Amino acid sequence: MSFQAYLDNIQAKTGKTPAQFRTLAAGKGFADAKGLRPGVKAGQIIAWLKQDFELGHGHAMALVALLKGSKKEGDR
Repeated sequence: MSFQAYLDNIQAKTGKTPAQFRTLAAGKGFADAKGLRPGVKAGQIIAWLKQDFELGHGHAMALVALLKGSKKEGDR
């Protein structure tokens, strides 16, 4: 599955776009415009996404990669 397919599936399940997840993560203090804030661990974000959005581990990790900036929308 491509990275974009993960993002598409996440949006279909949650109704939230990647940009909305960036905003939500910033509101939680996990990220800012540059990416993940210092000291924030992937496990914290994964736990939040699993609890609040019922995402699986792989989909949560896709959003972590997006927040880190290591992957971008449209990546295959």
